[in-house]
Amino acid sequence: VELVESGGGWVQTGGSLRLTCAASGLTFRSYVMGWFRQAPGKDRDFVSAQNWSGGRTFYADSVKGRFTISRDNAKNTVYLEMNNLKPEDTAVYYCAASTSGSYYLPVNYAYWGQGTQVTVSS
Repeated sequence: VELVESGGGWVQTGGSLRLTCAASGLTFRSYVMGWFRQAPGKDRDFVSAQNWSGGRTFYADSVKGRFTISRDNAKNTVYLEMNNLKPEDTAVYYCAASTSGSYYLPVNYAYWGQGTQVTVSS
């Protein structure tokens, strides 16, 4: 199983980025797909998740209204559209795949990507 994130980078406050996570080696539509982030010295925090069909989505309060998760099961890909970025969004962003359990807990995700850095300057 491999999850590969891309799309991170440097952006000014108020800017936008679109993260992409390409999955292989798993039955993609069987998994809840999630995004987490980890800033230096901090825990890995839940950002967003989406169920297999895309019919249910979940967001951390800190990103509601600014981030949008979506998935394309035909392409085994999940996206995270990030708008109105703030300096506090600076972190390494990880995508992950889960088959069960609470969507907001990292421990319930079996597979992880290597992460992509997002840096938002003020």
